Amino acid sequence: MRQTIMIVITMMTARVTPRKKIRSYAYLPLACLMICGTSSEWAHIGPPYPIIQDQKIGPLTVAVWSNPDVGTGSFFVVIDPPAGGSIPPDLKVEVIVQPVSGRLPEKAYYAWRNKLHDRAEFKTEVPFDKEETWRVRVLLSSSQVSGEADTNVEVTPALLGRWDLLLFLLPFLGIGFLWFKAVSTRRQNRRARRKRVQERTPR
Repeated sequence: MRQTIMIVITMMTARVTPRKKIRSYAYLPLACLMICGTSSEWAHIGPPYPIIQDQKIGPLTVAVWSNPDVGTGSFFVVIDPPAGGSIPPDLKVEVIVQPVSGRLPEKAYYAWRNKLHDRAEFKTEVPFDKEETWRVRVLLSSSQVSGEADTNVEVTPALLGRWDLLLFLLPFLGIGFLWFKAVSTRRQNRRARRKRVQERTPR
């Protein structure tokens, strides 16, 4: 993913001639699609949003961000330590989900830890089979602190269908149109210059 982004940045910022730079824009839609296709989190529309904020569990402050989509939903549990304190090294985080309707039993998913500078972030992915309201419980457990926070979330479809695909493609179609227009204008200018030169050349 990072390598793909670096390729795109290099392509767009490299010192090239105007002609080559125009050509480089033709590959921008493909590059964007590569980024989207190689990202494991490109399974939804829009970024994660907070479902729990500033929840106190013992001395820890917990926030939960999620993108609960049908198929695979992502959960990010961000934990801040108390002032002058630290996060227990043996802290474990579980995300437990169940439809509010009760049609399925609760199911727990362990989250893995991403180490950050001044806080801890735990991430997990949860499969959702249906668009409906789900109860989400976040459990923290360690030798020093334990507790939970809960909320309800609306699981939404990851894609809306053909219209969603059309909206996704519109920016790329626009870039392609601008590229073809730039190439066409360049060719017309080149023909006009040749024509002026021929008219000025004595026969």
